[in-house]
Amino acid sequence: MPNNSYVIMTDSCSDLPSRLVDELELHVIPLSHTIGGKEYLNYPDERDLSFPDFYAMLRKERKSTTSAINTATFISYMEPLLQSGKDVYYLAFSSALSATCSASEIAAAELREKYPDRKIYVTDTLCASLGQGLLVYLTAMEKEKGASIDEARDFAEKTKPHLCHWFTVDDLHHLHSGGRISKTTAVVGSMLNIKPLLHVTDEGKLESVSKVRGVGGALKALLDKVVTDAIRPEEQTIFISHGDCQDRANELANMIKAALPVKDIIINYIGPVIGSHSGPGTLAVFYLGTKR
Repeated sequence: MPNNSYVIMTDSCSDLPSRLVDELELHVIPLSHTIGGKEYLNYPDERDLSFPDFYAMLRKERKSTTSAINTATFISYMEPLLQSGKDVYYLAFSSALSATCSASEIAAAELREKYPDRKIYVTDTLCASLGQGLLVYLTAMEKEKGASIDEARDFAEKTKPHLCHWFTVDDLHHLHSGGRISKTTAVVGSMLNIKPLLHVTDEGKLESVSKVRGVGGALKALLDKVVTDAIRPEEQTIFISHGDCQDRANELANMIKAALPVKDIIINYIGPVIGSHSGPGTLAVFYLGTKR
């Protein structure tokens, strides 16, 4: 039986499909982004701006800026739940990539003073995109089995060091504009059709690990990581996210299914907030491994 004494909350950087958000009764706080001179909120159900429309705009504008969630917004989402008698467990976008997590911790501290009988927990997932989404999903599955809020937090903290994030990008311009790579690397890499293989570290930071040539090389590199590192793939639901390149995501999913007896694969868009920094054509895979 699900434990209904608390609510699992996350932010829209988790890139979870709207269907799963609804099924697992998750509360998702949207981050904002500004493109073409207008600010939009990144909702899982795309109510403000559809993901295909965002990527069409990004290809045209070449620039989208993002904003963290502030403390007041967190309080506005958390307080009504506390007033209704629910405890709150928030799983945050990596503190190494955004100020969102620290704002949530300030909000939680304020609310604990106001509601001393309620539990308000925050976990810095040190994750991004569907890596964060996968940790939220797995934690929500524990809640569905009846886990208490303390047991759910212990599960998430124990699991997050094993949350593997591997991805590659098509357009190096966006990583350069976000300060992730130098201009020279971006220009030369684009000319030579070089694609970096990146991951999110134990500290929640973005790190370039190696370089591959072309889309085929990128797909094989991502597959090799899953095959080499995945723990008990037959028990795993693997997540794949993409920056408006559904065909490549499907191809990677088929390659993984051919190589491993995985339980399931869920594919979703990289939402506008993460997509503002990774760009169109990004492809990422997330799974539990021996280490990140």
